[in-house]
Amino acid sequence: MHGYLAPVIAYMTAVGMSRRPRWRSVLWIVLLLDAFSMLVTGYTTPFSIILTVLIGWTVAYGTLYAVGSPNVRPTGRTLMAGLRTVGFHPVGAAREEVVDTENGDRGRRYFVTLEDGPPLDVTVVDREQQAQGFFYRAWRNLTLRGFATRSSLQSLRQALEQEALLAYAAIAAGANAPKLIATSELGPDAVMLIYEHTGGRTLDSLADEEITDDLLRLTWHQVQALQSRRIAHRRLAGDAILVDRSGTVILTDLRGGEIAAGELLLRMDVAQLVTTIGLRVGAERAVASAVGVLGPDAVADCLPMLQPIALTRSTRATLRRLSRERAQRERDAILEASQQTRLARAEEASEGSTPVLEKPDKKAVRAEQRAEKRAIDEALDEAREEDLLTQIRHQVLLIRPQAHVEPARLERVRPRTLISVIAGAIGAYFLLTQLTHIEFGPLVANAQWGWVAAAVLFSALSYFAAAMALLGFVPERVPFLRAVGAQVAGSFVKIVAPAAVGGVALNTRFLQRAGVRPGLAVASVGASQLFGLGCHILMLLSFGYLTGTEKTPSLSPSRTVIAGLLTVAVLVLVVTSVPFLRKFLVTRVRSLFAGVIPRMLDVLQRPQKLVTGIGGMLLLTACFVMCLDASIRAFGDDSTSLSLASVAVVFLAGNALGSAAPTPGGVGAVEASLTLGLIAVGLPKEVAAPAVLLYRLLTLWIPVLPGWLFFNHLSRKGAL
Repeated sequence: MHGYLAPVIAYMTAVGMSRRPRWRSVLWIVLLLDAFSMLVTGYTTPFSIILTVLIGWTVAYGTLYAVGSPNVRPTGRTLMAGLRTVGFHPVGAAREEVVDTENGDRGRRYFVTLEDGPPLDVTVVDREQQAQGFFYRAWRNLTLRGFATRSSLQSLRQALEQEALLAYAAIAAGANAPKLIATSELGPDAVMLIYEHTGGRTLDSLADEEITDDLLRLTWHQVQALQSRRIAHRRLAGDAILVDRSGTVILTDLRGGEIAAGELLLRMDVAQLVTTIGLRVGAERAVASAVGVLGPDAVADCLPMLQPIALTRSTRATLRRLSRERAQRERDAILEASQQTRLARAEEASEGSTPVLEKPDKKAVRAEQRAEKRAIDEALDEAREEDLLTQIRHQVLLIRPQAHVEPARLERVRPRTLISVIAGAIGAYFLLTQLTHIEFGPLVANAQWGWVAAAVLFSALSYFAAAMALLGFVPERVPFLRAVGAQVAGSFVKIVAPAAVGGVALNTRFLQRAGVRPGLAVASVGASQLFGLGCHILMLLSFGYLTGTEKTPSLSPSRTVIAGLLTVAVLVLVVTSVPFLRKFLVTRVRSLFAGVIPRMLDVLQRPQKLVTGIGGMLLLTACFVMCLDASIRAFGDDSTSLSLASVAVVFLAGNALGSAAPTPGGVGAVEASLTLGLIAVGLPKEVAAPAVLLYRLLTLWIPVLPGWLFFNHLSRKGAL
């Protein structure tokens, strides 16, 4: 733990840096940079940093719990005193319980009665209330473009001015909005906004029969008034639309709005409201009411914004719930159709005179299966429903067939891009921590650059061999150079994922994007991996046998090979003798071969493909072995050279350990196993360590940057 970092974190938390967001951001940035520098230099570990932060927070909150902390919420007495300060004479105040899942910073709302005059609606915003939903807003700001979000860091004064400005602007535009009559501060940590009381019910609380066409038109007229003055509401959900006793529609919750809004924000308002109304009365009535007030062109222009990411959080949650309900209805329809078909077949069999013991006719069985499939398809077609957004698009296209429906790009950063950035940061961390402990001066001075160039050549050739090994098990036509690019991209993926996982996932995704069906893509990659595993084991045994004959005149295998074979034999006997383990193994192997064997049969019908796959695997292993051998020769001499058989055994064993290790790219496990293996076969430590370092630099670390570039290029081209 860091003796100076934990106290700083504890102090920042205890003194309430949350009240000073700018200072808090600056201090956290400094601490993060300090922590990163210590990670890179190897002074600390990620777990130590996390432990330091947790200890700092524990000390801070423990201190606050022991000595007490100030309550920033204004009390009822403070609220009443604040109202008297601005000239009112309150009698009582009752808090309104409002359930809000969208904005945690809407404020606390109170119904205030006065000694003389009508009641008031008071909204109180304090720092605690403003901090709610901060991480959600920060995530939206990170992923969405600037016009689609607002700043997640806003002072109380800015929040007060924003809401007051929107309230005055909405009324000036001719819209029905709560009338703001006063504002005031309630101490240093809270503000209040005082409105005339507007009684009524929200659109969400109205019954379906109460939502008439006249009410919908009045709602759209309010939005039209706002948009005529370029005012965006930003949150036209059902709880922001109020209907009073006289039927007047009032737009509330204007705090998140924008003045002088751009065209995209105004379109987002139209898309949000037509979705909100559609959830209550259906797509047809929602579109008809919007077209009747705004016109067909304005409604058609909102189609690019009609996407879940442009809607409010509560609306997205409702759409997801409806989607789950539709999927459940489809599953129920399929099960019911299947059961009815089986019952009908059983009744026909019981009424017929066909003997039970008679062998069933294959044609009849196939006909029954086709009939059952046809019944399931018909039931699925009847039960299939379009989602609300698709229904709205269809209704708009009936009015404007030429309308542009391609969704607008609202995301600044896609989740895949964020994952790439995070993965790149992880890869950079592993690279920097590995390189900080290495003295490059002696390595550069003692290296033989001819062999270094040969190692670079073999490393580059391995990507072409990997593409051959993959495409050899894909009967479909796939561009070879693009497959080579995918293998280069795999050098970036494997640094942020275990070696046995990242390459499989990337190759499967690449084949799917190349036009291979998902099931066949998985089977092709599985066949390649299974065949590669077999080749790996056979080569390991073969080269291990050869290493045992190098120092003896007779062809006797090494003791290590014999011990390995005996260990494998014992494990096989144990697994096959225990019923539970045998059943587990058979189930897993059967599921694996169920998709791989048919794919292998397709490949066997094309001998050229099979030769390409096998040749690619052998060439891939040869490239890695030659790269490691060239790395050894770059730092050694004739007295320290090893045979290719010994180098191959060390590489195959180290590669197997690296694939089994749960670290990205097998970091740590491969280096240790290769270094120890080379020392075990007689290579001096002074040569083995730099040789393994050069080999890993050429095959793992240096290709990370080209791999990242290829990964992003192929992603933009739609190949990944």
